[in-house]
Amino acid sequence: MNMTMKYQGEVIYVYAYDLAYEMRKLPIREILGQPVAQFMVDSSKRSPKHLFFYKPQMVRLPSTERIGPKGTVRVERTVKLLPVGAISITVKVPFEVNRIEELVDYHDLQFTNGSLQDEVRALAEQVRQELLSYCIRPVPNLADEEAYTVFCIKSPVYLEGKPIGTTDWLKNNRRKVAALLTEETDTAKLSEQEVEESTGRFLSYYEHDLVVTDWNAALIIDNNFDETLYALELANLQLAELEAYDRILDDALDRSYRDMVASSMRGKNRMLHELRELRIDLARCSDELSNITKFFGDYHLAHVYEQIAQRFHLADWHKTIDNKLKTLDNLYMMLVSERNNYWMLMLEITIVLLFVVDVIVLLLGIK
Repeated sequence: MNMTMKYQGEVIYVYAYDLAYEMRKLPIREILGQPVAQFMVDSSKRSPKHLFFYKPQMVRLPSTERIGPKGTVRVERTVKLLPVGAISITVKVPFEVNRIEELVDYHDLQFTNGSLQDEVRALAEQVRQELLSYCIRPVPNLADEEAYTVFCIKSPVYLEGKPIGTTDWLKNNRRKVAALLTEETDTAKLSEQEVEESTGRFLSYYEHDLVVTDWNAALIIDNNFDETLYALELANLQLAELEAYDRILDDALDRSYRDMVASSMRGKNRMLHELRELRIDLARCSDELSNITKFFGDYHLAHVYEQIAQRFHLADWHKTIDNKLKTLDNLYMMLVSERNNYWMLMLEITIVLLFVVDVIVLLLGIK
């Protein structure tokens, strides 16, 4: 590539946090002093007539200036609110570099006054405090975030000073892209197998656009990134929520196993009530989580989501949670059966006692 041809674009850092079981159906006017608006997708291509996106509420925070690895940059932050009791925070940092390898420095971004990760976590805690009154069963403390980094390069890209199609560009820069996505500073260290694994899943709709997804990061080449970014963001948030559900189920199962052995019948009745509520809550939350990641009408965008879902192993997470829900169902049925047996025993004992009393009355001649 001609050195006068630079790569320009933005690095998008996506952070997902679980705040509560779900959010109350109440209008939220502002957060951190900024008005809440409806998220809209700016389509970069002709979209189907019936294209459907779930549109969460969002807040754009005032941009700030930070000193990063390449000097002073203007940082833009956005917070999206999801009804499943989660927030997604995106941070945009612009860049202009001569070589793809220079972008590796933007992984785990460090500013002169601290790390981006710590700054975003502090922001998430502020949002959590403001949203407490809107949360149903809020978490006592924020768990670790689910983070994802997306490198967005403006199209067109060049080879030897001439514009080139993105798929041809990827063939010529496959090892560099793999090193970028895996945060490897020395491209020569990567094996061919790892290069193929990191860059093997890519999609292109037009000649000038490209999406390459990996486990920790993705590369997008386009002139408008909104649609693809939103698909990646929702998948990242879905992963965070599935992890939260998994933690809830682990706690519920541990508590259930312990209480089934040690509790009295009254304690088991209480546990039965808790299990019934938990099953209903998780079923409802699972439905809502599925609804926010539905893409109707746009096959390409659905394909992007499908690829990132495979990278995140979302199907495996769903399977694990379903298996744990089945275990909870089995425990619930065991408790129901045990309770029924208990009351049947009490009924039989009562009948026997009444029979004994009747016999005694007859024998003693007591009228």
